[in-house]
Amino acid sequence: MQYGEHALDFSCQNSMRRSIPVLLLATAACTPVQWMRNDTPPEQLSQDLGYCRQEAWREAQWHSFVFLNRYVVPYSAFGSPFGDAYIDESRLTAFCMRAKGYELVPLKPET
Repeated sequence: MQYGEHALDFSCQNSMRRSIPVLLLATAACTPVQWMRNDTPPEQLSQDLGYCRQEAWREAQWHSFVFLNRYVVPYSAFGSPFGDAYIDESRLTAFCMRAKGYELVPLKPET
């Protein structure tokens, strides 16, 4: 076994090749998206999104209260089977919007 600057044949090129997929995934994860449905004015989108967020918040808070997540350590045996109320709220909002016919689409870059 070698010790020193080039021990175990680590090279910068190999490290860079391994990090490229991670960088691509990180870049794709930052793509801005928006709810969209054909022939829907922005006012209707705003109303539907507000309604879905409000209903999702109520449902997530109810589950959080029922499963005692505020008083017991989350992710314990007595916690919600879905985990965090904020994650539930996001999931329920997305479900509601999809049920109304909306899709999450990437925003087109402004040129």
